[in-house]
Amino acid sequence: MQIEIDDPARPDVYALLEEHLRHMYELSPPESVHALDVSKLKRPDITFWSARVDGVLVGCGALKALDAQHGEIKSMRTPSAARRQGAGRAVLNHIVAEARRRGYTRLSLETGPAETFGAAHQLYASAGFKECGPFGDYALDPYSVFMTLEL
Repeated sequence: MQIEIDDPARPDVYALLEEHLRHMYELSPPESVHALDVSKLKRPDITFWSARVDGVLVGCGALKALDAQHGEIKSMRTPSAARRQGAGRAVLNHIVAEARRRGYTRLSLETGPAETFGAAHQLYASAGFKECGPFGDYALDPYSVFMTLEL
């Protein structure tokens, strides 16, 4: 598996991110959707990666710099056909390693509730993430679960 910095506007990545956004809007009211569109993923404070096997997209994820010591995981997604094959864990491990390399002391994320995002909760918990309160610009929201990892 190759994990490399990529352009979120690349056609296959763009399609996966559009699927991700559609799914988020199906599960949550608009004010509770915190997934980023492609234009926001191109901001300078965000690094975006894709994971590929033999050139085929199997996942993606991004790291947003919140400040000099705190990062946020964004846009973690695996195509339906590639789930449960280790791509999500590989991308997560890559982002955690990059956060450590940058000298962050904390890495956080926002995801949906366990009823609909159970696999994501299990993945993050298995990597050591713990539930926490809102961080950054987030507010309490019944459609959001916040998790953090002390690095």
